[in-house]
Amino acid sequence: MVRLLAVSGSLRAASSNSSLLRAAERLSPQGVSIQHYLEVGRLPHFDPDLADNPPAIVLALRELIGRADGILISCPEYARGIPGSFKNALDWLVASHEFPGKPVALFNASPRASHAQAALRLVLETMSANIVEPASITVNLLAKEMDEVSIAADLLIGQQIVSALEAFKGWIDKETLVS
Repeated sequence: MVRLLAVSGSLRAASSNSSLLRAAERLSPQGVSIQHYLEVGRLPHFDPDLADNPPAIVLALRELIGRADGILISCPEYARGIPGSFKNALDWLVASHEFPGKPVALFNASPRASHAQAALRLVLETMSANIVEPASITVNLLAKEMDEVSIAADLLIGQQIVSALEAFKGWIDKETLVS
């Protein structure tokens, strides 16, 4: 079983990024389980003085990252960049031993979010994430007000999600055999 941790960079209740990740869970192929991390907005502000002895909520996040075989990230663009709360979550992972080398698939809910995607890639590469390109997709949910049910039911978007998840699973399975 490939265990994925889905993390949305949006705190909005009706977020298209979060809906995209929930649709991925609905469409996940056999042999893939997806757990959602919902505490991004509850993490305290990053403090480098606490990096070696972080609060319990940060330790819990690091533990989830460590148990996951891969991470699905869907992040919106705010003011041409990564939302502060999501960047804060990433900052807490910089000093962790669980994150470097972790396979990451980027699910982008808007083709217009190119600045945030570029910034996110730069940050993740700096953190030594292993971005799996065949598992990273951009879909157009901009102004469509689709929930996870309608996203999963959409033939084109649904197929993109399934293909990406199958590619991610295949990549992780292959890497596991090599290790």
